[in-house]
Amino acid sequence: MEIRSLALAAWLCPDAVQKVALAQQIHAQAATLSVAHAALPDDLYPNGAHVTHGNHLTHGRRALPGCPPQPLLVQHLNVPKRSPYTTDGLAALVHAVCHIEFNAVNLALDAVWRYADMPQAYYTDWARIAAEEALHFSLLSKQLHSMGYHYGHYPAHTGLWDMAEKTAGNITARMALVPRTLEARGLDATPPMQAKLRKVGSRDAMNTVAILDTILHDEVGHVAIGNQWYRWLCARDGLEPVAHFKQLLVQYQAPRAKPPFNEAARRMAGFTDAEMAALLEV
Repeated sequence: MEIRSLALAAWLCPDAVQKVALAQQIHAQAATLSVAHAALPDDLYPNGAHVTHGNHLTHGRRALPGCPPQPLLVQHLNVPKRSPYTTDGLAALVHAVCHIEFNAVNLALDAVWRYADMPQAYYTDWARIAAEEALHFSLLSKQLHSMGYHYGHYPAHTGLWDMAEKTAGNITARMALVPRTLEARGLDATPPMQAKLRKVGSRDAMNTVAILDTILHDEVGHVAIGNQWYRWLCARDGLEPVAHFKQLLVQYQAPRAKPPFNEAARRMAGFTDAEMAALLEV
């Protein structure tokens, strides 16, 4: 059995529960799986056709990952803001984080199947990340169900996949701008979110705080893996990591991180003094 083909099949799966199970199975088997070093096709539909199946859409010949028919995907400005001090608002917050984790499963699976000619450790690292993101999704989905809601109840925004599409053809840019940029923002955002939920103080809010503890712990490791492989790629290609990162931010129009930063978590994830200083540059 071959890990990249299995990851592609999981990536294409439109059922959230089945996708989670497939991601966890791949991780469980990763040490025994072979690695195909040929590129796998991303022209998954012939003749550039646009195909719709629930929320599974294609842009030209490039397919988006499989998604269930719900949630309805909208622009981020069209997602209404709700107060977590209401039951509906707290469920909407949990739903938003659940959607982030669903996207994170797809991002990790994409990192496995899309890029050829990497060391086997790269594929097992990203298979592990996919399985851990799948666990996070399951924990949040279970919390939603306990509150009388489900994943898909609220609209969700499409912005999380934009950078994955932009960097599809450049693995160095992907490592720079997804795990160590977008996911690293989660390291900064989680503690303030937890503080707000502690003020809410309900059982559901405190259960969510505990789930976020698990997510924060695991995400430090995910960002660290992104840092590791970004630096490995820079060394392979003779690039200076800090300077090249600044170039990639401009080239791919990536969002810049804004303070306050979770410096302790970022340093645990491998950010250097020079990288922390660069975050503060305008």
